[in-house]
Amino acid sequence: MAERGGRKLPRRWVVSAATMSLAGIATAAYGATRARDDDGAGSSPGPSPAKPIPTTPSVDPVKEARARIEAFVKPYKGHLAVAVLDRQGTAAVTAGTARFETASIVKVNILAALLLRQTPPGKALSSGTRRLAEAMIESSDNEATETLWLKIDGSRGLTAANRALGLRETKPSAHWGITTTTAADQLRLLTALTSSKGPLTPQDRTFVMGLMNKVIPEQRWGVPAGRTPDARSVYVKNGWDTADADGGRWIVNSIGRIVEDRHDWLIAVLSNHHVSQEAGVRVVEKAATYVLKEMRAATADDAPAPG
Repeated sequence: MAERGGRKLPRRWVVSAATMSLAGIATAAYGATRARDDDGAGSSPGPSPAKPIPTTPSVDPVKEARARIEAFVKPYKGHLAVAVLDRQGTAAVTAGTARFETASIVKVNILAALLLRQTPPGKALSSGTRRLAEAMIESSDNEATETLWLKIDGSRGLTAANRALGLRETKPSAHWGITTTTAADQLRLLTALTSSKGPLTPQDRTFVMGLMNKVIPEQRWGVPAGRTPDARSVYVKNGWDTADADGGRWIVNSIGRIVEDRHDWLIAVLSNHHVSQEAGVRVVEKAATYVLKEMRAATADDAPAPG
């Protein structure tokens, strides 16, 4: 269906310095006692060796954050799913396994498929095709999407591209807008579009992110709500539509990336069963904001990974 316009990672087991010190003192005391007993005529066996002090596992902040995020998602009863990954570290959480219709977030997938068809890889798009790609992502133009959908050979082309992109839970449909996907698969897509280990060339990755960075202001809701004042770059693509099979209720999705001090977040928020687009946007933005707040707190003591 065409859209309606408008806004409309185990931590190590740790023995503390204090524990090590106590164990050393206990051992030394026992040795000294044995030495005195051996030198004397008495038959006293001396005290028993000290029992080792048990260690305790350290708290895993990401695991705790995952539990809280899952608790946040649970009341939505399958109508909300989130997935987040910090490219500057190893922290990742996915909550919710339901499939959702993509609506227009699939346009990023279509663009990736289009770029993967270029021969040789990395070849620039023609000026006309580039303009269509810009319209498809920046303003979510449906007519441009229809043209590019045919250009990639529709669902067959998207299926082939998704094998290269590592997507496992996305099922293309005859109509691009009712393709189904999961939050985990959208995170895989975002990872493929930003990683040097993905199938796209550096130029193509830059092109995709560049367009997601220039989405028109009235469509910059969703994932951007989770940004912090120090965010250097924000990338987004949203999707929204009504579902006939759900009594006309709204599907509202948002995928994107937020680059900030010490973090490079990839995040997908998928949802449906909303009474209005506005209600869906509020849920998606609340989820994005909450999830990123939890993940920032969970990784506050982590050093950023190099590169």
